[in-house]
Amino acid sequence: MFFSRALTQDGSHGLPIPTRRAALATMTLGALLLTGCGSPVTVEGAPNNTDPACASAMLAMPETMGDLDQRATTSQGTTAYGDPSGVIVRCGVEPPAPTTDPCTNVNGVDWLISEVEGQENQWRAVSYGRSPAVEMLFDTGRVPSSTVIVEASSAVAQIPQQNACLSVADTLDAQSTP
Repeated sequence: MFFSRALTQDGSHGLPIPTRRAALATMTLGALLLTGCGSPVTVEGAPNNTDPACASAMLAMPETMGDLDQRATTSQGTTAYGDPSGVIVRCGVEPPAPTTDPCTNVNGVDWLISEVEGQENQWRAVSYGRSPAVEMLFDTGRVPSSTVIVEASSAVAQIPQQNACLSVADTLDAQSTP
């Protein structure tokens, strides 16, 4: 950003000294902020990342997960934590279909959690019963799964719940009801 102003007859820039100092301070602060930011994390957006419900969830994401700071990303409906990234969050993934996979409820949000095949300490958690769904990929060597899921659950709860995981007892009760 450049400020341009012709010199006045007395050789000044035509701005009072306090105004010139404020403008210089603003430019310096802006330059520091720009150089202090790392480059955004490249994250591919999910198919439904423009769903308005994603905006609410992503705005509610915490500034840190464990001791990993939140970072900017290149796609709408995404965020990342840590440098290098230890957690990637994407809103707008396809909601999982009913499944017999283990489901965990954390603070009112159901999650399907699975290990990423062939990658050490890499896990995937997908919210269940909410549309759009939220996917988190995380490195358990850098942040515990319990931390990631607990800290993200209140943000994901911004997306209305449409279905819930059922326990074996729930399904047996439903079958025995006439």
